[in-house]
Amino acid sequence: MEYLLACPDKIKELLAAKFILFLFDYDGTLAPIAPTPQEVVLPEETKIILRKLSAMPDCKIGIVSGRSLKDLKKAIGIQGIIYAGNHGFEIEGPKLKFESQVSPQFKAGLRKIARDLSSKLKGVEGVLIEDKGVTLSIHYRLVRGKDMPLFEKIISEATAFCVKNGKIKVERGKKVYEIKPPVQWDKGKAALWLLASQKFAIGEDKVISVYIGDDKTDEDAFRALKGKGITILVGGADRPVADYYLKDAEEVAKFLHLILEAKENKLCVN
Repeated sequence: MEYLLACPDKIKELLAAKFILFLFDYDGTLAPIAPTPQEVVLPEETKIILRKLSAMPDCKIGIVSGRSLKDLKKAIGIQGIIYAGNHGFEIEGPKLKFESQVSPQFKAGLRKIARDLSSKLKGVEGVLIEDKGVTLSIHYRLVRGKDMPLFEKIISEATAFCVKNGKIKVERGKKVYEIKPPVQWDKGKAALWLLASQKFAIGEDKVISVYIGDDKTDEDAFRALKGKGITILVGGADRPVADYYLKDAEEVAKFLHLILEAKENKLCVN
């Protein structure tokens, strides 16, 4: 896995592409990680770059996040881009609308698990349970190390029966457990759907995808998009799961600024 900012030829190749579909995770990718999701803030400079790129005739911007669609739109606040919330279970954008059909029984079961966990985890400091309608997130970034064995035991006991009976899926992200519907849908499937939609709109051979993410859940997208564009892991080269890596959200902004600057110069020349 190569360091993207040390690969000027790859950046030039991107600039030569006819149309770029940029897909980003949010927390830890576009915005630095914070102790709680509510404290994560999109840097103003990054927001300006995204807004300018989205206005380019040969770029499309999409955010693919574990956050709920409503929360994601509020956090980003940019009109005219694609928002894929709840790991792609909810997608909304210009001429795009997708919502995975989840049964009332599943939602009722999810609420029961949330209530059960809220009760049993009261004695564990630092836990944040986030009900996102279609999925449930249990954040443990602030849980003390000495409390982790109890935390893990409670999570396992509260979900084991439903996992065994195929009623839910439980996945581990970056300092978070994600409880999802038991269907074959994830960030990778969502990214492929968005790519196919864009290719259908403007032509199969005109679109290259660029997916940038930092979380374990983004690895589904890295695998799904292999050979269909480039994938970029944020956070270093310790997990060789993507084509390239960037160190942090600040370097993501730097990379996007390079793309924006070159595209603006190209428009001036033309």
